[in-house]
Amino acid sequence: MSLRRRAIAYLVALHAMFAALAVYLFLANPFWLIAVEAVFALSLVIGLRLWREMHRHLGLTAEGLRLIRDEEFTSRFLPVGQPEIDELIGIYNRMVDHLRDERVRVAEQHQFLSRVLQVSPSGIVILDFDGRISSINPAAERLLDAGPGSMVGLRLESLTSPLGKALADLAPGDAQLVGMLGARRVKCHHGTFIDRGFPRSFLLIEELTEELRQFERAAYEKLIRVMSHEVNNTVAASNSLLHSSLAYAGELAPGNREDFEQAIGIVIERTEQLGSFMRRFADVFRLPPPLTRPQDLVPILQGMSRLLAADDNAHGVSWNWELQAPAIWVDVDRGQFEQALVNILKNAIEAIDGTGTITIQLSSAAGRSTLAIEDTGPGIAAEAQSNLFTPFFSTKPHGQGIGLTLVQEILSAHGFDYGIERTGHGTTRFSIVMDTSTPGGVQDDVAVLPTRQAAQ
Repeated sequence: MSLRRRAIAYLVALHAMFAALAVYLFLANPFWLIAVEAVFALSLVIGLRLWREMHRHLGLTAEGLRLIRDEEFTSRFLPVGQPEIDELIGIYNRMVDHLRDERVRVAEQHQFLSRVLQVSPSGIVILDFDGRISSINPAAERLLDAGPGSMVGLRLESLTSPLGKALADLAPGDAQLVGMLGARRVKCHHGTFIDRGFPRSFLLIEELTEELRQFERAAYEKLIRVMSHEVNNTVAASNSLLHSSLAYAGELAPGNREDFEQAIGIVIERTEQLGSFMRRFADVFRLPPPLTRPQDLVPILQGMSRLLAADDNAHGVSWNWELQAPAIWVDVDRGQFEQALVNILKNAIEAIDGTGTITIQLSSAAGRSTLAIEDTGPGIAAEAQSNLFTPFFSTKPHGQGIGLTLVQEILSAHGFDYGIERTGHGTTRFSIVMDTSTPGGVQDDVAVLPTRQAAQ
Protein backbone atom coordinates (compact mmCIF):
# COMPACT_ATOMS: atom_id res chain seq x y z
CA MET A 1 0.00 0.00 0.00
CA SER A 2 1.33 3.45 -0.92
CA LEU A 3 2.14 6.10 1.68
CA ARG A 4 -0.70 8.27 0.39
CA ARG A 5 -3.30 5.53 0.93
CA ARG A 6 -1.94 4.73 4.35
CA ALA A 7 -2.22 8.40 5.37
CA ILE A 8 -5.82 8.59 4.13
CA ALA A 9 -6.70 5.34 5.93
CA TYR A 10 -5.18 6.70 9.12
CA LEU A 11 -7.19 9.95 8.93
CA VAL A 12 -10.40 8.04 8.19
CA ALA A 13 -9.86 5.67 11.11
CA LEU A 14 -8.95 8.48 13.50
CA HIS A 15 -11.97 10.58 12.66
CA ALA A 16 -14.25 7.56 12.75
CA MET A 17 -13.12 7.13 16.34
CA PHE A 18 -13.85 10.82 16.96
CA ALA A 19 -17.33 10.36 15.48
CA ALA A 20 -18.03 7.37 17.74
CA LEU A 21 -16.82 9.32 20.78
CA ALA A 22 -19.03 12.26 19.79
CA VAL A 23 -22.10 10.01 19.70
CA TYR A 24 -21.26 8.61 23.11
CA LEU A 25 -20.70 12.04 24.66
CA PHE A 26 -23.88 13.38 23.06
CA LEU A 27 -25.80 10.71 24.86
CA ALA A 28 -23.93 11.32 28.14
CA ASN A 29 -23.36 15.10 28.18
CA PRO A 30 -24.16 17.48 25.25
CA PHE A 31 -21.60 20.07 26.49
CA TRP A 32 -18.72 17.68 25.90
CA LEU A 33 -20.11 17.07 22.44
CA ILE A 34 -19.52 20.71 21.50
CA ALA A 35 -15.91 20.56 22.80
CA VAL A 36 -15.22 17.31 20.95
CA GLU A 37 -16.73 18.68 17.75
CA ALA A 38 -14.44 21.71 17.96
CA VAL A 39 -11.38 19.49 18.42
CA PHE A 40 -12.67 17.26 15.64
CA ALA A 41 -13.01 20.19 13.21
CA LEU A 42 -9.57 21.56 14.13
CA SER A 43 -7.96 18.13 13.67
CA LEU A 44 -9.68 17.70 10.32
CA VAL A 45 -8.38 21.06 9.06
CA ILE A 46 -4.83 20.33 10.26
CA GLY A 47 -4.95 16.81 8.77
CA LEU A 48 -6.17 18.04 5.39
CA ARG A 49 -3.45 20.70 5.30
CA LEU A 50 -0.76 18.19 6.16
CA TRP A 51 -2.13 15.74 3.63
CA ARG A 52 -2.14 18.46 0.93
CA GLU A 53 1.52 19.36 1.61
CA MET A 54 2.52 15.71 1.76
CA HIS A 55 0.72 15.08 -1.52
CA ARG A 56 2.50 18.03 -3.15
CA HIS A 57 5.87 16.77 -1.94
CA LEU A 58 5.08 13.27 -3.11
CA GLY A 59 4.09 14.80 -6.46
CA LEU A 60 7.58 16.30 -6.74
CA THR A 61 9.07 12.84 -6.14
CA ALA A 62 6.83 11.24 -8.74
CA GLU A 63 7.62 13.98 -11.27
CA GLY A 64 11.37 13.53 -10.62
CA LEU A 65 11.07 9.80 -11.20
CA ARG A 66 9.18 10.41 -14.43
CA LEU A 67 11.83 12.82 -15.70
CA ILE A 68 14.60 10.35 -14.89
CA ARG A 69 12.69 7.51 -16.54
CA ASP A 70 12.17 9.65 -19.68
CA GLU A 71 15.86 10.71 -19.56
CA GLU A 72 14.78 14.34 -19.44
CA PHE A 73 17.73 15.96 -17.70
CA THR A 74 17.10 19.60 -18.64
CA SER A 75 14.41 20.24 -15.97
CA ARG A 76 15.30 21.35 -12.42
CA PHE A 77 13.12 21.79 -9.26
CA LEU A 78 12.91 24.97 -7.16
CA PRO A 79 13.13 24.88 -3.31
CA VAL A 80 9.77 24.64 -1.47
CA GLY A 81 10.85 25.98 1.93
CA GLN A 82 10.97 22.61 3.72
CA PRO A 83 14.56 21.74 4.80
CA GLU A 84 14.26 18.01 4.19
CA ILE A 85 12.53 18.43 0.85
CA ASP A 86 14.91 21.23 -0.22
CA GLU A 87 17.90 19.00 0.53
CA LEU A 88 16.38 16.25 -1.57
CA ILE A 89 15.68 18.75 -4.39
CA GLY A 90 19.29 19.97 -4.23
CA ILE A 91 20.60 16.42 -4.54
CA TYR A 92 18.25 15.76 -7.46
CA ASN A 93 19.29 18.97 -9.28
CA ARG A 94 22.99 18.13 -8.90
CA MET A 95 22.35 14.60 -10.11
CA VAL A 96 20.49 15.67 -13.27
CA ASP A 97 23.13 18.33 -14.01
CA HIS A 98 25.82 15.64 -13.84
CA LEU A 99 23.76 13.23 -15.96
CA ARG A 100 23.10 15.97 -18.54
CA ASP A 101 26.79 16.90 -18.74
CA GLU A 102 27.76 13.23 -18.95
CA ARG A 103 25.23 12.57 -21.71
CA VAL A 104 26.51 15.57 -23.71
CA ARG A 105 30.10 14.40 -23.22
CA VAL A 106 29.27 10.85 -24.31
CA ALA A 107 27.32 12.13 -27.33
CA GLU A 108 30.23 14.35 -28.38
CA GLN A 109 32.69 11.48 -27.96
CA HIS A 110 30.40 9.15 -29.89
CA GLN A 111 30.10 11.69 -32.72
CA PHE A 112 33.87 12.17 -32.76
CA LEU A 113 34.53 8.41 -32.82
CA SER A 114 31.91 7.95 -35.56
CA ARG A 115 33.61 10.59 -37.68
CA VAL A 116 37.01 8.99 -37.05
CA LEU A 117 35.68 5.54 -38.02
CA GLN A 118 34.11 6.91 -41.19
CA VAL A 119 37.29 8.57 -42.47
CA SER A 120 39.86 6.18 -40.99
CA PRO A 121 42.03 4.43 -43.61
CA SER A 122 42.16 1.42 -41.28
CA GLY A 123 39.27 -1.00 -41.31
CA ILE A 124 37.42 -1.55 -38.03
CA VAL A 125 34.91 -4.34 -37.43
CA ILE A 126 33.00 -4.47 -34.11
CA LEU A 127 31.28 -7.69 -33.04
CA ASP A 128 28.32 -8.10 -30.71
CA PHE A 129 28.14 -10.52 -27.79
CA ASP A 130 27.15 -13.38 -30.16
CA GLY A 131 30.15 -12.84 -32.44
CA ARG A 132 28.14 -11.17 -35.21
CA ILE A 133 29.18 -7.97 -36.96
CA SER A 134 27.38 -5.06 -35.30
CA SER A 135 29.36 -2.21 -36.85
CA ILE A 136 31.82 -1.88 -39.74
CA ASN A 137 33.42 1.24 -41.19
CA PRO A 138 33.81 2.02 -44.94
CA ALA A 139 37.51 1.09 -44.98
CA ALA A 140 36.72 -2.42 -43.69
CA GLU A 141 33.91 -2.80 -46.23
CA ARG A 142 36.33 -1.83 -48.99
CA LEU A 143 39.00 -4.28 -47.80
CA LEU A 144 36.40 -7.05 -47.52
CA ASP A 145 34.83 -6.20 -50.91
CA ALA A 146 31.40 -5.64 -49.39
CA GLY A 147 28.67 -3.06 -49.99
CA PRO A 148 27.60 -0.52 -47.35
CA GLY A 149 25.77 -2.25 -44.50
CA SER A 150 25.69 -5.62 -46.26
CA MET A 151 27.80 -7.39 -43.62
CA VAL A 152 26.00 -6.21 -40.47
CA GLY A 153 24.54 -9.21 -38.65
CA LEU A 154 26.83 -11.77 -40.32
CA ARG A 155 29.33 -13.98 -38.55
CA LEU A 156 32.98 -13.83 -39.58
CA GLU A 157 32.88 -17.56 -40.39
CA SER A 158 30.32 -16.88 -43.12
CA LEU A 159 32.63 -14.50 -45.03
CA THR A 160 34.03 -16.15 -48.17
CA SER A 161 36.99 -13.84 -48.85
CA PRO A 162 40.51 -14.89 -47.74
CA LEU A 163 40.66 -11.86 -45.46
CA GLY A 164 37.35 -12.81 -43.84
CA LYS A 165 38.63 -16.33 -43.18
CA ALA A 166 41.83 -14.93 -41.66
CA LEU A 167 39.79 -12.64 -39.38
CA ALA A 168 37.61 -15.55 -38.24
CA ASP A 169 40.68 -17.66 -37.36
CA LEU A 170 42.33 -14.85 -35.37
CA ALA A 171 42.25 -15.42 -31.60
CA PRO A 172 41.66 -12.48 -29.20
CA GLY A 173 44.88 -10.56 -28.64
CA ASP A 174 46.59 -11.97 -31.75
CA ALA A 175 47.87 -10.09 -34.81
CA GLN A 176 48.64 -11.49 -38.26
CA LEU A 177 49.91 -10.23 -41.63
CA VAL A 178 47.57 -11.42 -44.39
CA GLY A 179 48.28 -11.44 -48.13
CA MET A 180 45.40 -10.36 -50.34
CA LEU A 181 44.76 -10.13 -54.07
CA GLY A 182 47.90 -9.20 -55.96
CA ALA A 183 50.65 -7.64 -53.86
CA ARG A 184 48.35 -6.24 -51.19
CA ARG A 185 49.22 -6.91 -47.53
CA VAL A 186 47.09 -6.12 -44.49
CA LYS A 187 47.78 -6.44 -40.78
CA CYS A 188 44.88 -7.80 -38.74
CA HIS A 189 44.53 -7.44 -34.97
CA HIS A 190 41.84 -8.99 -32.77
CA GLY A 191 41.20 -6.88 -29.68
CA THR A 192 38.60 -6.85 -26.90
CA PHE A 193 36.81 -4.23 -24.77
CA ILE A 194 34.29 -4.31 -21.91
CA ASP A 195 30.67 -3.43 -22.63
CA ARG A 196 28.22 -3.46 -19.69
CA GLY A 197 30.51 -5.77 -17.77
CA PHE A 198 31.02 -8.34 -20.55
CA PRO A 199 33.85 -8.66 -23.12
CA ARG A 200 33.25 -7.82 -26.77
CA SER A 201 35.59 -8.14 -29.74
CA PHE A 202 36.76 -5.74 -32.40
CA LEU A 203 39.07 -6.30 -35.36
CA LEU A 204 41.51 -3.72 -36.72
CA ILE A 205 42.57 -4.09 -40.36
CA GLU A 206 45.48 -1.92 -41.47
CA GLU A 207 46.69 -1.97 -45.07
CA LEU A 208 50.49 -2.01 -45.26
CA THR A 209 50.89 -2.68 -48.98
CA GLU A 210 52.73 0.47 -49.96
CA GLU A 211 54.81 0.66 -46.76
CA LEU A 212 55.94 -2.96 -47.10
CA ARG A 213 56.57 -2.55 -50.83
CA GLN A 214 58.79 0.47 -50.24
CA PHE A 215 60.59 -1.30 -47.41
CA GLU A 216 61.11 -4.44 -49.49
CA ARG A 217 62.16 -2.37 -52.48
CA ALA A 218 64.79 -0.52 -50.45
CA ALA A 219 66.09 -3.74 -48.89
CA TYR A 220 66.25 -5.71 -52.14
CA GLU A 221 67.67 -2.75 -54.06
CA LYS A 222 70.51 -2.46 -51.58
CA LEU A 223 71.09 -6.22 -51.60
CA ILE A 224 71.07 -6.43 -55.41
CA ARG A 225 73.32 -3.39 -55.73
CA VAL A 226 75.90 -4.99 -53.42
CA MET A 227 75.61 -8.38 -55.14
CA SER A 228 75.77 -6.84 -58.61
CA HIS A 229 78.86 -4.84 -57.69
CA GLU A 230 80.68 -7.86 -56.30
CA VAL A 231 79.61 -10.23 -59.07
CA ASN A 232 80.43 -7.79 -61.88
CA ASN A 233 83.86 -7.09 -60.44
CA THR A 234 84.55 -10.79 -60.11
CA VAL A 235 83.18 -11.58 -63.57
CA ALA A 236 85.20 -8.83 -65.23
CA ALA A 237 88.44 -9.91 -63.56
CA SER A 238 87.77 -13.60 -64.16
CA ASN A 239 86.93 -13.11 -67.85
CA SER A 240 90.07 -11.05 -68.32
CA LEU A 241 92.18 -13.88 -66.87
CA LEU A 242 90.29 -16.50 -68.87
CA HIS A 243 90.79 -14.65 -72.15
CA SER A 244 94.47 -14.30 -71.30
CA SER A 245 94.63 -18.02 -70.62
CA LEU A 246 93.34 -18.73 -74.13
CA ALA A 247 96.56 -17.25 -75.46
CA TYR A 248 98.42 -20.26 -74.08
CA ALA A 249 96.28 -22.69 -76.04
CA GLY A 250 98.86 -22.69 -78.87
CA GLU A 251 101.46 -24.09 -76.52
CA LEU A 252 99.40 -27.18 -75.81
CA ALA A 253 99.48 -30.43 -77.72
CA PRO A 254 96.88 -30.60 -80.52
CA GLY A 255 95.04 -33.37 -78.67
CA ASN A 256 94.60 -31.20 -75.55
CA ARG A 257 94.15 -27.82 -77.20
CA GLU A 258 90.53 -28.34 -78.28
CA ASP A 259 89.43 -29.53 -74.82
CA PHE A 260 91.27 -26.62 -73.20
CA GLU A 261 89.67 -24.00 -75.47
CA GLN A 262 86.23 -25.60 -75.08
CA ALA A 263 86.50 -25.66 -71.28
CA ILE A 264 87.69 -22.05 -71.08
CA GLY A 265 84.94 -21.01 -73.52
CA ILE A 266 82.26 -22.65 -71.35
CA VAL A 267 83.53 -20.88 -68.23
CA ILE A 268 83.63 -17.52 -70.05
CA GLU A 269 80.06 -18.05 -71.31
CA ARG A 270 78.81 -18.93 -67.85
CA THR A 271 80.44 -15.92 -66.20
CA GLU A 272 78.99 -13.63 -68.87
CA GLN A 273 75.56 -15.15 -68.24
CA LEU A 274 76.04 -14.57 -64.52
CA GLY A 275 76.88 -10.92 -65.17
CA SER A 276 73.86 -10.57 -67.43
CA PHE A 277 71.68 -12.24 -64.80
CA MET A 278 72.76 -9.71 -62.15
CA ARG A 279 72.28 -6.77 -64.54
CA ARG A 280 68.68 -7.86 -65.16
CA PHE A 281 68.05 -7.88 -61.41
CA ALA A 282 69.55 -4.41 -61.05
CA ASP A 283 67.56 -3.06 -64.01
CA VAL A 284 64.29 -3.91 -62.22
CA PHE A 285 65.05 -1.23 -59.62
CA ARG A 286 66.50 1.30 -62.08
CA LEU A 287 63.34 1.86 -64.08
CA PRO A 288 62.94 5.53 -65.14
CA PRO A 289 59.65 7.29 -64.33
CA PRO A 290 57.03 6.40 -66.95
CA LEU A 291 56.50 8.94 -69.73
CA THR A 292 52.80 8.40 -70.36
CA ARG A 293 50.70 9.39 -73.34
CA PRO A 294 47.31 8.22 -74.62
CA GLN A 295 47.64 4.77 -76.19
CA ASP A 296 45.09 2.40 -77.70
CA LEU A 297 45.43 -0.87 -75.77
CA VAL A 298 43.93 -3.06 -78.48
CA PRO A 299 46.83 -2.90 -81.01
CA ILE A 300 49.33 -3.14 -78.14
CA LEU A 301 47.73 -6.37 -76.93
CA GLN A 302 47.50 -7.74 -80.46
CA GLY A 303 51.17 -7.04 -81.08
CA MET A 304 52.28 -8.74 -77.86
CA SER A 305 50.08 -11.79 -78.48
CA ARG A 306 51.42 -12.21 -82.03
CA LEU A 307 54.98 -11.85 -80.78
CA LEU A 308 54.55 -14.55 -78.14
CA ALA A 309 52.35 -16.82 -80.25
CA ALA A 310 55.41 -17.55 -82.40
CA ASP A 311 57.20 -19.11 -79.42
CA ASP A 312 57.55 -22.91 -79.50
CA ASN A 313 55.80 -23.21 -76.11
CA ALA A 314 52.73 -21.34 -77.44
CA HIS A 315 51.90 -23.62 -80.38
CA GLY A 316 49.12 -25.35 -78.44
CA VAL A 317 47.67 -22.13 -77.00
CA SER A 318 44.39 -20.68 -78.29
CA TRP A 319 43.85 -16.94 -77.96
CA ASN A 320 40.33 -15.87 -77.03
CA TRP A 321 39.50 -12.17 -77.33
CA GLU A 322 36.66 -10.44 -75.48
CA LEU A 323 36.87 -6.75 -76.39
CA GLN A 324 34.10 -4.39 -75.37
CA ALA A 325 35.11 -1.86 -78.04
CA PRO A 326 37.52 -1.82 -81.01
CA ALA A 327 39.62 0.87 -79.30
CA ILE A 328 40.16 1.66 -75.61
CA TRP A 329 42.58 4.45 -74.72
CA VAL A 330 44.72 4.64 -71.58
CA ASP A 331 47.65 6.86 -70.55
CA VAL A 332 50.72 4.54 -70.45
CA ASP A 333 54.42 4.47 -71.15
CA ARG A 334 54.17 2.12 -74.11
CA GLY A 335 57.65 0.61 -73.78
CA GLN A 336 57.29 -0.16 -70.09
CA PHE A 337 53.70 -1.36 -70.41
CA GLU A 338 54.62 -3.72 -73.25
CA GLN A 339 57.41 -5.14 -71.09
CA ALA A 340 54.88 -5.79 -68.33
CA LEU A 341 52.51 -7.48 -70.80
CA VAL A 342 55.33 -9.69 -72.11
CA ASN A 343 55.98 -11.01 -68.60
CA ILE A 344 52.29 -11.55 -67.86
CA LEU A 345 51.58 -13.35 -71.14
CA LYS A 346 54.77 -15.47 -70.90
CA ASN A 347 53.70 -16.59 -67.43
CA ALA A 348 50.29 -17.54 -68.83
CA ILE A 349 51.88 -19.55 -71.68
CA GLU A 350 54.29 -21.30 -69.33
CA ALA A 351 51.46 -22.07 -66.90
CA ILE A 352 49.48 -23.80 -69.68
CA ASP A 353 52.59 -25.78 -70.74
CA GLY A 354 50.88 -27.44 -73.70
CA THR A 355 47.32 -27.09 -74.88
CA GLY A 356 45.07 -24.47 -73.39
CA THR A 357 43.43 -21.09 -73.81
CA ILE A 358 44.45 -17.55 -72.93
CA THR A 359 41.49 -15.18 -72.72
CA ILE A 360 42.12 -11.44 -73.03
CA GLN A 361 39.23 -9.32 -71.76
CA LEU A 362 39.23 -5.55 -72.19
CA SER A 363 36.36 -3.36 -71.04
CA SER A 364 35.69 0.21 -69.98
CA ALA A 365 33.04 1.72 -67.70
CA ALA A 366 32.65 4.84 -65.56
CA GLY A 367 36.00 6.24 -66.62
CA ARG A 368 37.92 3.07 -65.72
CA SER A 369 39.32 0.42 -68.07
CA THR A 370 39.92 -3.16 -66.98
CA LEU A 371 42.30 -5.58 -68.66
CA ALA A 372 42.05 -9.23 -67.59
CA ILE A 373 44.38 -11.97 -68.88
CA GLU A 374 43.15 -15.43 -67.92
CA ASP A 375 44.84 -18.76 -68.63
CA THR A 376 43.62 -22.33 -68.25
CA GLY A 377 46.76 -23.51 -66.47
CA PRO A 378 46.68 -25.40 -63.15
CA GLY A 379 46.06 -22.22 -61.16
CA ILE A 380 47.88 -20.65 -58.22
CA ALA A 381 48.53 -22.66 -55.09
CA ALA A 382 47.10 -21.08 -51.93
CA GLU A 383 50.50 -21.07 -50.21
CA ALA A 384 52.06 -19.15 -53.14
CA GLN A 385 49.35 -16.47 -53.42
CA SER A 386 50.82 -14.10 -50.82
CA ASN A 387 54.41 -14.31 -52.20
CA LEU A 388 53.83 -13.84 -55.92
CA PHE A 389 55.24 -10.30 -56.09
CA THR A 390 58.15 -10.96 -53.74
CA PRO A 391 61.58 -10.61 -55.42
CA PHE A 392 63.40 -13.93 -55.97
CA PHE A 393 60.19 -15.92 -55.34
CA SER A 394 59.09 -18.15 -58.23
CA THR A 395 56.79 -21.12 -58.66
CA LYS A 396 58.82 -22.32 -61.66
CA PRO A 397 61.60 -24.89 -61.13
CA HIS A 398 64.21 -22.64 -62.78
CA GLY A 399 62.51 -19.27 -62.30
CA GLN A 400 64.53 -16.24 -61.21
CA GLY A 401 61.69 -14.47 -59.43
CA ILE A 402 62.05 -11.09 -61.14
CA GLY A 403 59.27 -11.17 -63.77
CA LEU A 404 56.37 -10.24 -61.50
CA THR A 405 58.62 -7.89 -59.53
CA LEU A 406 59.24 -5.96 -62.75
CA VAL A 407 55.51 -6.02 -63.52
CA GLN A 408 54.77 -4.66 -60.05
CA GLU A 409 57.28 -1.84 -60.42
CA ILE A 410 55.87 -0.80 -63.81
CA LEU A 411 52.18 -0.94 -62.82
CA SER A 412 52.77 0.76 -59.47
CA ALA A 413 54.72 3.56 -61.16
CA HIS A 414 51.72 4.07 -63.49
CA GLY A 415 49.33 4.18 -60.52
CA PHE A 416 47.30 1.19 -61.75
CA ASP A 417 45.43 -1.28 -59.55
CA TYR A 418 46.38 -4.88 -60.26
CA GLY A 419 46.19 -8.39 -58.87
CA ILE A 420 46.39 -12.11 -59.52
CA GLU A 421 43.66 -14.47 -58.41
CA ARG A 422 42.54 -18.04 -58.82
CA THR A 423 39.05 -18.03 -60.28
CA GLY A 424 36.18 -20.21 -59.15
CA HIS A 425 36.69 -22.60 -62.09
CA GLY A 426 40.42 -23.10 -61.43
CA THR A 427 41.96 -20.70 -63.94
CA THR A 428 44.37 -17.86 -63.15
CA ARG A 429 43.41 -14.26 -63.90
CA PHE A 430 45.72 -11.23 -63.91
CA SER A 431 43.66 -8.02 -63.73
CA ILE A 432 44.78 -4.43 -64.30
CA VAL A 433 42.45 -1.47 -63.65
CA MET A 434 43.38 1.85 -65.31
CA ASP A 435 41.89 5.29 -65.85
CA THR A 436 40.44 5.66 -69.33
CA SER A 437 42.11 8.36 -71.43
CA THR A 438 41.04 10.66 -74.26
CA PRO A 439 41.98 9.31 -77.71
CA GLY A 440 45.14 10.81 -79.12
CA GLY A 441 48.61 10.03 -80.37
CA VAL A 442 49.59 7.82 -83.27
CA GLN A 443 48.30 4.29 -83.61
CA ASP A 444 50.29 1.43 -85.05
CA ASP A 445 49.07 0.03 -88.35
CA VAL A 446 47.70 -3.15 -86.81
CA ALA A 447 44.41 -4.72 -87.79
CA VAL A 448 41.76 -4.89 -85.08
CA LEU A 449 40.65 -8.40 -84.15
CA PRO A 450 36.94 -9.16 -83.87
CA THR A 451 35.34 -8.76 -80.48
CA ARG A 452 35.49 -12.53 -79.82
CA GLN A 453 37.99 -14.67 -81.67
CA ALA A 454 39.95 -17.82 -81.06
CA ALA A 455 43.25 -18.04 -82.90
CA GLN A 456 46.19 -20.39 -82.77
